[in-house]
Amino acid sequence: MRNPLADKVVDIKPSGIRKFFDIVSEMQDAISLGVGEPDFDTPWHIRDEGIYSLEKGRTFYTSNAGLKDLRQEICNTIRRKQGVSYDWQHEVLVTVGGSEAIDIGLRAMCNPGDEVLIPQPSYVSYEPCAVLAGATPVIIDLKAENEFRLTAEELEAAITDKTKVLILPFPNNPTGAIMEKSDLEAIAKVIEEHDIFVMSDEIYSELTYKEKHVSIVSLPGMKERTIYINGFSKAYAMTGWRLGYCCGPAAIIQQMTKIHQFAIMCAPTTSQYAAVEALKNGDLDIEEMRTAYNQRRRFLMNAFREMGLECFEPYGAFYVFPCIKEFGMTSEEFATRFLEEEKVAAVPGTAFGDSGEGYLRISYAYSLEKLKIAIGRLGHFVEKLRAELNNK
Repeated sequence: MRNPLADKVVDIKPSGIRKFFDIVSEMQDAISLGVGEPDFDTPWHIRDEGIYSLEKGRTFYTSNAGLKDLRQEICNTIRRKQGVSYDWQHEVLVTVGGSEAIDIGLRAMCNPGDEVLIPQPSYVSYEPCAVLAGATPVIIDLKAENEFRLTAEELEAAITDKTKVLILPFPNNPTGAIMEKSDLEAIAKVIEEHDIFVMSDEIYSELTYKEKHVSIVSLPGMKERTIYINGFSKAYAMTGWRLGYCCGPAAIIQQMTKIHQFAIMCAPTTSQYAAVEALKNGDLDIEEMRTAYNQRRRFLMNAFREMGLECFEPYGAFYVFPCIKEFGMTSEEFATRFLEEEKVAAVPGTAFGDSGEGYLRISYAYSLEKLKIAIGRLGHFVEKLRAELNNK
């Protein structure tokens, strides 16, 4: 029998995140700090709207692009928060999570040989989605000394005549880095000068702890060349509802909708009804969760300072990205020993790209009580490693 598999799929490395969770699920008294998922329940009024839609028998397909009410509410929300207007009929598509929008956006925009710029460390899906779209991923290594922000100089250096799309993953998973307005203005000049397109993944836009999040689509000339991606998983604790959306130029959204139509049909109907309620009445829920996350973030940064562990201060998402280079081991080795010896799972930075080497992703989407126990174990582990180094 001939090989049934496609080479380009086989060649994609599996996610480096899952391995540690498989181990921790079998380990007694283990604590996982690895999952990028809110520890809050979906707010009741949002769940209730989903339940109500089921009770009313609203279980049919919606239009391919999504419920009219939801697309209109998406436009209202972006106008209210970013001062940018989209046409709900032609410039909005409701997707199965933000991840689907990344996938079909790259498939709609890339021809074979087109280059997609991917700043790393970043979300694990960008690179494989670019490969599956027939594009060539080009990695931009972000640096701790720049607080893992993308600079205009780094962008300029990576652009060639084959560059088609820049993925802009901020606020960032795994680093927690943000891009402020001045950062975005600097790269916007380069983007316009070289006539490239932007895919801005802003799934963590509601979870920032400095100034209010600014989207690149709010800058002059950027809306016309940007696919704006967002969703409900992180801000409203709706990961399992699998709902996201994208907004962009009508010509691109039209082609994305075509792929979505053939591959998916429509996003889950119940989730769409719940999402309308989330956008209309969920701001207070976001504020409560953001306050709790910020308290945990500050606790972790203080704990790292006390144990002398280097970590730049992240102002977005719900991750910290401490540096473990002083211990002379790889991120994978550190994470493996930490799990085996202290029963705490964290994700090696290399799961998010080679530039994550020497770092560890720790999620604070966990209760303060659990974080205190886990960080106590980390402190013990760090002391033990330093003692080992001193005895060499």
